Amino acid sequence: MTQHRILWADDEIDLLKPHILFLNTKGYDVTTVCSGRDALELVENNHFDLIILDENMPGLTGLETLQRIKQTAPLTPVIMITKSEEENIMNQAIGSKIADYLIKPVKPNQILLSIKKNLHSESLVSQQASNDYRQEFANISQAIDQCETIDDWYDLYRRITYWELELAATSTNMDELLQMQKNEANSAFNRFIRKNYETWMSTSNHPLMSPHLFKERIFPLLDAGEKVFLIVIDNFRLDQWMTIKPLLSELFTIEEELYTAILPTATQYARNAIFSGLMPLQIAKMFPELWVDEDEAEGKNLNESPLIATQFDRYRRKARFSYNKVNDSGSGDRLLREFTNLGNNNLNVVVLNFVDMLSHARTESKMIRELALNNAAYRSLTESWFRHSSAMELFRRIAESGYKAILTTDHGTVQVSNPIKVVGTRDTNTNLRYKIGRNLSYNPKQVYEIKKPERFGLPSPSIATTYIFASGRDFFAYPNNYNHYVQYYTDTFQHGGISMEEMLVPLITLSTKQ
Repeated sequence: MTQHRILWADDEIDLLKPHILFLNTKGYDVTTVCSGRDALELVENNHFDLIILDENMPGLTGLETLQRIKQTAPLTPVIMITKSEEENIMNQAIGSKIADYLIKPVKPNQILLSIKKNLHSESLVSQQASNDYRQEFANISQAIDQCETIDDWYDLYRRITYWELELAATSTNMDELLQMQKNEANSAFNRFIRKNYETWMSTSNHPLMSPHLFKERIFPLLDAGEKVFLIVIDNFRLDQWMTIKPLLSELFTIEEELYTAILPTATQYARNAIFSGLMPLQIAKMFPELWVDEDEAEGKNLNESPLIATQFDRYRRKARFSYNKVNDSGSGDRLLREFTNLGNNNLNVVVLNFVDMLSHARTESKMIRELALNNAAYRSLTESWFRHSSAMELFRRIAESGYKAILTTDHGTVQVSNPIKVVGTRDTNTNLRYKIGRNLSYNPKQVYEIKKPERFGLPSPSIATTYIFASGRDFFAYPNNYNHYVQYYTDTFQHGGISMEEMLVPLITLSTKQ
C-alpha cells in the first residue's frame, strides 16, 4: 500500500517532532519545512496528498502561502494550524477553501483525525455503510414480511430509499444486494395492493390518495388564511425529493409525508384525480366534457384548470386561484415575471414538467440515456436541473413572501427490465405499465387485472373493457417485433403500474423560516 505524502510547514517544526513521529507510526510520509517559501518550492516540484500550514510564520504568512498553494495545487487539501482565534483569520482561511482549521496547542490525535477526514473519509464511509447495511439487511427483510398497513409500507420505502442514497454515495458493492431486496419488497407490495386496493375504493378505510389532497391538505391551509402554492412535479419520486431537499432546507422548515397515488399511476388519471378531487369514473360521468378517453387524440391533461374550478365549486369555495404549467425555461421565466401578481391569489397551482420530459427523453435519446444511465444518475440530473432552474428561484420568492408551499407529484416512475407478453386489439393503449382494452391476451398470474373497472373508480370505454397492470420492474411488450421492442425499452423509466416508486410518492409542506 502506497504511503500518503504530507507536507508540514511550521517555523517551529523542531518542537513538533513527537507529532511527526506519531504520524510516521501511522504510515504517513511527512516532509517538513520551516517557511512558506520552502513549502511553495516543494509543492511546485513534488506531489503531496495533504499539506499542513502554520498560520503565523515569518516571511510569507500561512494565509499568503495558502493562496499561492491553491494556484499551484488547487485540489490538495490544506489544514491550517494557528494560535490565533481571531474571526477574520478564520473567515479568510475558510474563504480560501481550507480542509480544516485547528487551534494550537494541538494533540497528535487531533491531527490524525483531520488527516483521516480528508484522506480516508470516502473509504471509511464506504466501509461503515457496508457494515451498517449488512446489519440492516435482516431487519429490512423481516419488515417486508411484516408490512400489514400502508403506513408500514411508507416506513419501509423510506428505509429502502435511505439506503439507496447512502450506498450510491459510496464505493461499496452492496448496490446489487439492495436492488434484490427492493425487488423483493415490490413483489410483496404488489400482493398488498391486490389484496387491499378494491376495498380502499369502496370504503372510508383508505390511505390518503390522489383525490383527497385538496380536501385534506390544501383547503385547511386556505381556511387558516394562508396563501398557498401547490407545486406538482410530474413523475417525481421520493429519492429525487431527497436529492433536492438540502436546497430547500435553507429556505423552509419541512414537513414530510407520503401519500398513495391511484391506479393507473399516469397523468391522465392520477393528476386529474388530484385537481378534481374525484376518481376518474366520477370525472367522466360528472364532467364528460373534461374527460378524455384513452383512444382520443386530444391531450390527456389539457383540462386541469377547469377541473380545479369544479372542485372549488363543489365545496362552495370562492377562493381565487391560478394555474400555470412550466414546460421550458421560457414559461418558467414568464411565471417569475408574474410572481407579484400571483400574490393576489389564495392558491397558485404550478405544474413542473421537466422530470417527466427527462424520463421520456431518456427513452427516445441515446445521449440522454447515457446521461441518466441508472437511478443515481437520474437523481443527479434532477438535482442539477432544480438547482439551476426557474423552479429554484420560484421557491426562493415563495419563501421571501412568507407563503406556504405544498410540493408533491401525481406519480413516480420505475426502471423496467422484465418484459411480459400481451396481445391486444388496435385500440389498446400504448402505455408500457398498464393496458386498457377488449379481448386482451396475457398471463393473469403476471398482472393485476381489473375486469369491473367501475368498482375501482375507473371508466369503461366499452362493456368488455379490462385494465391490467404490470408490477415491480415488469413492462408489457407485444409479440410482433418482440426482440427490438424489448431491447428498446429495457432499463427505461416508465409509470402507470404498481410499485413503491410509482404509488408511494412525496407530499411536502414547506413553511418559510422567516
